[in-house]
Amino acid sequence: MKFRQLRVAGAFEFTPVVHRDARGEFLEAYRFEAIRDAVGFVPEWKQTNLSLSARGVVRGIHYSVAEPGQIKYVTAPAGRIIDYVVDIRPGSPTYGQWDSVELEPGTRRAVYVPAGVGHAFIALEDDTAVSYLCSEVYNPAAEFGVSPFDPAIGLEFPLPRAELVVSDRDAGAPTLAEAIAAGRVADWRPDPAGNTGGMR
Repeated sequence: MKFRQLRVAGAFEFTPVVHRDARGEFLEAYRFEAIRDAVGFVPEWKQTNLSLSARGVVRGIHYSVAEPGQIKYVTAPAGRIIDYVVDIRPGSPTYGQWDSVELEPGTRRAVYVPAGVGHAFIALEDDTAVSYLCSEVYNPAAEFGVSPFDPAIGLEFPLPRAELVVSDRDAGAPTLAEAIAAGRVADWRPDPAGNTGGMR
């Protein structure tokens, strides 16, 4: 499995080797050594989430402020998404920056989202499935969001705004500046291995 550092500190893209023949395909969708080599430690995964989305659905930008922070490992087993990582951590060396990766069954790529980093995606096909390994269980009191349309962040979507479908929660989410002013964003700190992926 290969990995690539994204523009957001502590975030990585993982690309497995996919073996295909007349029967179908086989791959190692997750391997702990690849995570360890990229980020310096191996998270303990405590929950798996699965979402199904129609074309044009935008989910996010979501993040958690719970301690010790929720790390995500995101794949798209069916359909196709553009997956976004957004550095909303004041003090981070890449604060305010974002990056994106296309996730789909052809490459079986995955995205590692470090604790405290905002996460969003847009579904490009109907019946798109997105799976998340999470290092902490869902804690609604510590889950927040910022607007995917915040002009100061400037996410670029491949579909026209009129075709995008968002929840009421995401549509009404604050801008990043408003979230920081309300004290709902955690400052950056190195992760347990000393890398630039954690939060406090």
